[in-house]
Amino acid sequence: MRTAYRRLAIGALVAALPSVLLGCGIGGDDEAAERPGRAPAEEASAKARERVQAYLDAMTAKDVAAGRSQLCAAMHEAFDAAATGPNGDFADHFEVPQAQITDIRPGPQGLQVSAAVSVTAGTRKLTRPLLFTVTRDGADWCIAGEVPGGNTPSPATSP
Repeated sequence: MRTAYRRLAIGALVAALPSVLLGCGIGGDDEAAERPGRAPAEEASAKARERVQAYLDAMTAKDVAAGRSQLCAAMHEAFDAAATGPNGDFADHFEVPQAQITDIRPGPQGLQVSAAVSVTAGTRKLTRPLLFTVTRDGADWCIAGEVPGGNTPSPATSP
């Protein structure tokens, strides 16, 4: 009787093992299967670049809704309060004639995307570095942070 229970338990374990491994991320990866030849790090870098570029394009076009849509939900309230304010990314008194991504690298909270943003206000023109943190939120990627500064471009990751 004891042997029958062991065989039954081992059989159930062997039958459940593939689904348990898939739940842990070991075994199959549907997303990787859809894009053969792309490594997870390369895919993450591409998604981070897409999100930040869309945000920079929204800044240039003064499209507040498009900029907000690139942010993680936790940032929406702060964005709504500051985006069009005197120092906000979408303030009316300055223009963004040029914005470009200068570096992408892994960081402690996600991918760090450095950008150089040129801002004009009247006759004054400044170029300021910004550092965006892009992270995965569920199945999607979003900007989780933006601070002044940035990383010096490294030869391996510069665009």
